Amino acid sequence: MSIDPISTESIQQYEYPTVQQPDDSVETEFSEVMQKTSNIGGAVDLDAIFEAAGQRYNLSPNLLKAVARIESNFRPDVTSPAGAMGIMQIMPGTAKYLGVTDPYDPEQSIMGGAKYLREMLDRFGDVRSALAAYNSGPNNVTKYNGVPPFCENYVNKVMEYIGDGDITAGFVSYNADVGQAKASGSSGFGKAFSEMLLVKIIEMQMNSSKDDDKKVF
Repeated sequence: MSIDPISTESIQQYEYPTVQQPDDSVETEFSEVMQKTSNIGGAVDLDAIFEAAGQRYNLSPNLLKAVARIESNFRPDVTSPAGAMGIMQIMPGTAKYLGVTDPYDPEQSIMGGAKYLREMLDRFGDVRSALAAYNSGPNNVTKYNGVPPFCENYVNKVMEYIGDGDITAGFVSYNADVGQAKASGSSGFGKAFSEMLLVKIIEMQMNSSKDDDKKVF
């Protein structure tokens, strides 16, 4: 399914006005907000967090969910090969800039990702460019004067998810004391991935044993 980015419906739904950022003064310091997490054990309602982030940064919660879906499939424990972390796949430098102290905390990740996407939207003025900047960095969007060719699939996929209708993120369990998070809600992706990884490890061990019994993985 493809979404026409210049259709009337798309403009009405997905082009957001430039708004003043929330007052991150002493009373509402963003880093302090990030540190006040209630996600210490138990189930965390991701949909509620996306709603709160959307209200705070004047963004569609469904847009945020679409980004999270393609970035991590709502898995808070994911780390990419490049080092991006958590549900919104925030890079270490960006996390520091945003005041995110624990990128694996679902609340911090979603709120931080929403703030960054809002900044990119205000900077570039349209959703597609903002998504490309979120994915590849604002410098690439400036360089290509829009969506870089290598970001087109990413942007189109996010827009496709939005066009499919309301997205349900589900629940995750998170333990802030040990800094671990585990998906337990809307998708079986995490279980399937773990099983696939386990099978792969076993295959590697068996193959290695044939060649070198002393090699340890």
